[in-house]
Amino acid sequence: WIGILVLYTVRKGQFNCPGGGLLHSYLLGLLILLASIICALSALVYVSMQGTISNPGPRKSLPKILYTRLLLYFPEFIWAVVGAVWVSDNSVQCEKTVINGVIGTVIASWIIIVFTVIGVVIVFDPLGGKKTFYLPDGVSRNLESSQSGQLLYNVKSSATRVWEKRIRLLCCCIVQDDDHRVAFTSIAELFRNYFSDTDLVPSDIAAGLILLHQEQDKMENCPKEPEEVLCHSPSSLVTDDLDAELENAAHFMLFAAAAYGWPYYVYTNPYTALCKLNGDCCRNRPTDSDITGSDRHNFHFGSILKITGLQYRDFIHISFHNKIYEIPFFVALDHKKEAIVVAVRGTLSFEDILTDLSADCEDLTLEEVLENGFVHKGITQAANYIYRKLINDGILNQAFTIAPEYKLVIVGHSLGGGTASILAIMLRNSFPTLRCYAFSPPGGLLSKSLADYTKHFIVSIIVGKDLVARLSMPNMEDLKRRIVRIVANCNRPKYQILLRGCWYEVFGGDPDDFPTELDGRNQDALTQPLLAEESLMVHRSPSYNALEEESHLNSPPQYPHLYLPGKIIHIVEECSSRRLCSSDIKYTARWSNETVFSSILISPKMITDHMPDVVLKALNSLSQEHGSCLSC
Repeated sequence: WIGILVLYTVRKGQFNCPGGGLLHSYLLGLLILLASIICALSALVYVSMQGTISNPGPRKSLPKILYTRLLLYFPEFIWAVVGAVWVSDNSVQCEKTVINGVIGTVIASWIIIVFTVIGVVIVFDPLGGKKTFYLPDGVSRNLESSQSGQLLYNVKSSATRVWEKRIRLLCCCIVQDDDHRVAFTSIAELFRNYFSDTDLVPSDIAAGLILLHQEQDKMENCPKEPEEVLCHSPSSLVTDDLDAELENAAHFMLFAAAAYGWPYYVYTNPYTALCKLNGDCCRNRPTDSDITGSDRHNFHFGSILKITGLQYRDFIHISFHNKIYEIPFFVALDHKKEAIVVAVRGTLSFEDILTDLSADCEDLTLEEVLENGFVHKGITQAANYIYRKLINDGILNQAFTIAPEYKLVIVGHSLGGGTASILAIMLRNSFPTLRCYAFSPPGGLLSKSLADYTKHFIVSIIVGKDLVARLSMPNMEDLKRRIVRIVANCNRPKYQILLRGCWYEVFGGDPDDFPTELDGRNQDALTQPLLAEESLMVHRSPSYNALEEESHLNSPPQYPHLYLPGKIIHIVEECSSRRLCSSDIKYTARWSNETVFSSILISPKMITDHMPDVVLKALNSLSQEHGSCLSC
């Protein structure tokens, strides 16, 4: 608006060129139209800042302003068309500066319109008020009217279709087959179940995460829960076992990181990686029988060689093939540890994300082991794919023919760690001495019985407040409940929470002491939901109910509690200051248990602690520290 005003003021009285009359009318109309839009947006901002998240009363005029802004899109669209017609008119012979200014205006108008339409398509909820038809389980069981039951079913089906369309839109760039369509439907139902019972918008969630983070920081100096206080003076046997496992984990983490190929190598060596890989791209590469999938210019294999330090002759099989439920892996001979290593890649593509999100549970029944074990469906299908390749294609037979005295070790990071764990369970009977190192595996992976069984041969390594290691549907439901409670009962406007939260995350300082309706209430009262909290809950989802009700033994929840695999090593960062840490970070490691990871922790490092380079750095630091102690 300011740019057009300057253009109109400077060129006023100089619209005598051919087409200048239309230009004068266009600029004048655009000034008035944009001024109206700015007023509507200013009113939207001002009214939105009133009240609190759970007190919408001061914002009751917001829908009218919103519809006013919506109506202004029609003249804005018409004016954008007029501007485009004027720019494309060859008979216009005005000054170049004026024409360029109008072209810029037209382009900006169309960009705004296109992004608005895309935003509406992705964010707009076509169900609207139909969400009120979602009913608690007790009410739905008492529905006598078949019409009401059918209405409820139709609303749920509509919600699933909405989420399915959104997922298809986000994944429009990948080829879609039957597996993709099944995954889309499964993931859409997961999102529908999770979000159907709340009335939260993204900014509410952001405010809740900010409040939870500051609340957690306040609690850092409080006494730890009993399960978190683990053996401060462990026996020498336990210490030796931990040190040995850390040394092995640091070694095998190189293989798990190498499975990512050139993206990881370039990420960790941003200035020299491309030059080094360019020099190797023309060298000999494996024959077609050794490698499957696409590896243009030999970049993936060249990166694996540089990261692991192995020779080409040490590799038995390499697969870069990547589809949903089918992830890349390689099999190599590790002469240093006398091991045949199966390294599985973590999440690196849209297909991998769909595998991660296929979070339904399915049974994994193993002879002479368990009768019923629940596992993550998508990761289990990925493990089945690698199992078939290793056994049916004779890859492991070929490896043990070359090195019969070597032991089998399976490793992976993130999705690869989860897949490696389930693959190790499948191969355990055939290879009793196998070991598995799962680096930052997803938390919702195995049922309790399976997790206990894997403690004999799987070691999970978790760094800090890693989000993925705490991800499970019950944990997500618990996080949603905590967000709803803390957001609904905060007495500050949302913009204040977001602004102060951003300052706190960037510059640090003391956590804000936001007053809430929870202050001053006794412990018994805190167990009951407040009126503000209930206003943000449309109904309670089945998985939400499963957190509080113990009478669901006859009908198991759709998303039962799943746990991390094997024995767990938890690595935490030692630092006196939460933000101003020195570059020489010190880490400590200890044996932990699955209960420590039963809640999602909010922290700026909840994502970075999951990254493979951070895990490798922490393991190398601990391994070097142990080596220096031995030398002393």
